[in-house]
Amino acid sequence: MNATPTCTCRSGPTLIFACSGAADVGELTDRAARRLSREKTARMYCIAAIGARIDEYMTNTQAASRILLLDGCEQHCAKRVMEQAGFSDYVHVCLADHGFVKGEAPATRENIERVAAFCRTKLACCA
Repeated sequence: MNATPTCTCRSGPTLIFACSGAADVGELTDRAARRLSREKTARMYCIAAIGARIDEYMTNTQAASRILLLDGCEQHCAKRVMEQAGFSDYVHVCLADHGFVKGEAPATRENIERVAAFCRTKLACCA
C-alpha cells in the first residue's frame, strides 16, 4: 500500500483571495496575501472581480490549481463571495478561528508573518 498522498491539483497557479475589509483583521489578511504573492507562494487575485462575475477572472479562477481564501472575521465574506460564484474547492482560513480578534489585531510585521506562515502550511501540498 502506498502511504504517499496523491496530489489532485490542476496545473494552473495557486490563487489567494483576501477579504480586505475595513477592520484591522481585513488589513491583516490583505497584507499577508500580498506578502505571499510577492514571495510567489500564491498569486493574489481580486475577490471583487469574482463578486462582479467578470469573465476573465472567473475563467482564471476555475483554472487555478489551488485557491486559498483569507477572511479576517466570522462573517466569512471572501468565502461567501466564492460560494455565491459557484466555487467550492478551496482552502479557507479565518483569522478569527486562530485567535485574531477584530479591533485587537494590528497588521504588525509579526502578525503578518504569523498569518503568512499558517497559509504556507495550508498550501504545502502543491508548492
